[in-house]
Amino acid sequence: MSDREPPAFGYIDPNFPNPNGPDDATIVIYGYTPSIAVGILGCVLFFLAGTLHTYQLFKYKTWYFSTVIVGIAFEIVGYVFRSLSSKVDPYRVTFFVVQYFFIVVAPVFFAAAIYTILSILINSTGRHYSPIPPKVILWVFILADVISTAVQIVGAALIGVAESNRKDPTTPNNILLAGLAFQAFSFLVFIFLFIWFGIKARQVMFKVTKKSFYVAFCIAVVLVYLRVCFRLAETAEGLYGNLNTHEVFFGCLEFAPVVVAVWLLGVWHPGRCIHRDLPSADWDTGYNY
Repeated sequence: MSDREPPAFGYIDPNFPNPNGPDDATIVIYGYTPSIAVGILGCVLFFLAGTLHTYQLFKYKTWYFSTVIVGIAFEIVGYVFRSLSSKVDPYRVTFFVVQYFFIVVAPVFFAAAIYTILSILINSTGRHYSPIPPKVILWVFILADVISTAVQIVGAALIGVAESNRKDPTTPNNILLAGLAFQAFSFLVFIFLFIWFGIKARQVMFKVTKKSFYVAFCIAVVLVYLRVCFRLAETAEGLYGNLNTHEVFFGCLEFAPVVVAVWLLGVWHPGRCIHRDLPSADWDTGYNY
């Protein structure tokens, strides 16, 4: 048997020689060398959004919305390590896994904020407009996101291990796919629930919130779901698929939707746009935000 290593299958940057360090894979796991422009832009835009959200968090004392700050911090860490992959070592497995972990987990915190907003809207307009109590909505969907994200992280970590050991990453990719499929399903159920509520409460909705906020919130929900669908399609194609090997898809379907969603929720902040002191609001819920 030959002692030579098998040829690497995947992307190898012709302009960036592999350092072949102990933590380096034989290929660039991303499928391309990440753009430094995307990395820096991500850090800057999320930092500015975080500043805006933090200011409004304390101004309106909307502590229930603090998960957005956590999500933004995760995004910044993710794009810092993505920048390190771009300029320091695109082959390093640690950089890939860390950026993947933080960028994948961050939207879970944004989703939690979205679930909370729906709970508040239900409490503001009346529980009879929703088939499920707001507290149940909050915890069921947060739990679903936590489970799906944990599975995704395991899959991503195992992909990194498989690539660094030059093994077939199909099984880890299937684990990652399962987590994404579950997340896409649970978020779709949430969207149907939100549509149900929106139809039932349409007569009183704009008494408790600005119409522009409701539109911005709907767009943010769609953008977050678009990002989930992209990740699902990307993983279904496999590690060397078209979506996974062209950064333009990452930029347009992961980076941009999340950035826009975060800024929408910052410009139309619920602390400023949702009126929670109306006499008609049903606040006898036994749940404190």
